[in-house]
Amino acid sequence: MPDVKHFDPDQTLERVLRLFWSRGEAATNIGDIVRSTGVNRSSLYNAYGGKQGLYTAALSRYLDRHSQPAFDRLAADERGIPAVYEFFDELIRARCVGEYARWGCMVTNAHLEAARTEPEIQHLLQEHHRRLSEALRAALDAAVRKGQTVSGIDLGSCAEQLALLAYGVNLRSRGGASQEELRRAVHGALLAFEL
Repeated sequence: MPDVKHFDPDQTLERVLRLFWSRGEAATNIGDIVRSTGVNRSSLYNAYGGKQGLYTAALSRYLDRHSQPAFDRLAADERGIPAVYEFFDELIRARCVGEYARWGCMVTNAHLEAARTEPEIQHLLQEHHRRLSEALRAALDAAVRKGQTVSGIDLGSCAEQLALLAYGVNLRSRGGASQEELRRAVHGALLAFEL
């Protein structure tokens, strides 16, 4: 008969996500996870297969619960350039103020860690980038339809540039950049696309 889990997997994974997000994968050991969750080591290993399994599950949860809702809002917003500004404004606010201030983005942080070479992690990082770029491209498509952009721009390259800007916002905010600095950088980048 299989072991019965004596912990709430959803609540446990949320605590693990917060721990990896705030501290990073390399700086978090299994003892930290045991202390944070109150779940013993053997139960964690049985449920997730160890630290790498926990990290993969937490990163996947982050993508689904934190990144994807923002991407969906952006892709569905037909306002064009104002939607892109709002996306970045919300990103900057989330990175600089509130519960997750100065944690950066868990996905961006993962790009800097050794775990990024793991195939499962690499897949999640690529999937995040694809979804982000597609959402930005959808907003830029709307901007073109509304006549808000300079003519002849390569929308794919512009979406890629804005995705890289989002990663930069995440990194700079973790390093202490102010909201004002980050907003100026975003505004300067978007001026290159606007009429």
